[in-house]
Amino acid sequence: MTTTKKNMLPPGLVNNLQEVLLSRKGGNSNTNNDEQQQKPDAVTDSTETSTSASDENDNSKPVVLVTNGEGIYSLGLVYLVQALVRSGLYNVHVCAPQSDKSVSSHSVTVRETITVTPAEIDGATAYEVSGTPVDCVSLALSGALFSWSKPLLVISGINRGSSCGHHMFYSGVVGGAREALVSGVPSLSISLNWKREESQESDFKDAVAVCLPLITAAIRDIEKGVFPKSCFLSIEIPTSPSANKGFKLTKQSMWRSAPNWLAVSANRHPSSAAHFMSNQQSLGLQLAQLSQDASAAGAARRVSAQRQNVEVESVGAVKSDTNKVKKYFRLEFINKEQEEAEEDLDFKALDNGFVAVTPFSLCPQIEVDIQTAASDWISGALQVEQ
Repeated sequence: MTTTKKNMLPPGLVNNLQEVLLSRKGGNSNTNNDEQQQKPDAVTDSTETSTSASDENDNSKPVVLVTNGEGIYSLGLVYLVQALVRSGLYNVHVCAPQSDKSVSSHSVTVRETITVTPAEIDGATAYEVSGTPVDCVSLALSGALFSWSKPLLVISGINRGSSCGHHMFYSGVVGGAREALVSGVPSLSISLNWKREESQESDFKDAVAVCLPLITAAIRDIEKGVFPKSCFLSIEIPTSPSANKGFKLTKQSMWRSAPNWLAVSANRHPSSAAHFMSNQQSLGLQLAQLSQDASAAGAARRVSAQRQNVEVESVGAVKSDTNKVKKYFRLEFINKEQEEAEEDLDFKALDNGFVAVTPFSLCPQIEVDIQTAASDWISGALQVEQ
């Protein structure tokens, strides 16, 4: 009798992975299940019974909701969830994007149906969502997905890359925390100042160790009713987490990377797999990318036949059937030289080795001189019109 291995992935994700792998390798559709990639060790066998099923209704433990911007199988989220589960203190739930939405800001999905699929993360009740981090938090807090509608704390992260300065406006991980605050739930966003030439995967475990005391303190003070209710906290962890100089309360800076738009050549046909493998060496990260592409493949099958898919990266300027020339561009961000700045600004503290903790409010604070200047302009403009 022939025996086969147990599937190490959810069935839907397995099908999507097979499609992606076949498209990359040019293989046939009869690939055996034994050739499937395994997901990272942090994610459990889908046939195992998770203890989280009974824990979901365990009112003796505070509920903590975890989301992120980079996808549910990203190392930052997985290591964070593992640590929270190991502590045995919390009822951990996860609702995170199925693919990378790290620069989705506060965008939401409207006029489209999103899909929600159970995910297997040992000890936690987890779902992957075909939407943005804000979709994930909004859905989780709606009462439609979980048996509760208000966790004690929402944690968004751990993100790969800083959300300092103006990056906060682009950040999906910050968007997830902000959505929680909009709904009246205390929240934290956590980012690691990842640098390609210096950082390594183990830094995420160190980052978890650094931020756990702050998470514990936040939950303790939320239960006591003394945690700040009018803001969420953005926690920025330095590039070498284990060598940090301590926590520092900071202010949002005006710093940002310089946007650089590049025209895409019509002669470029880079394989997404080749591009990814040349830049990543970790099996875990390779599987994370495969998971993202597989999710995209699954979504593509659901798109209406009338919609035309366009591969942006492989086309420069071409004429369509309507004789209109289409041009394609790709955005990259380039780090600028940082000018001298105050020591209590987020990026400055981060560069100096501190864990930068920045409070963000939903209420825009307009400085008096700006308010006066706007008032004077409006008055003058209206007088001219009259």
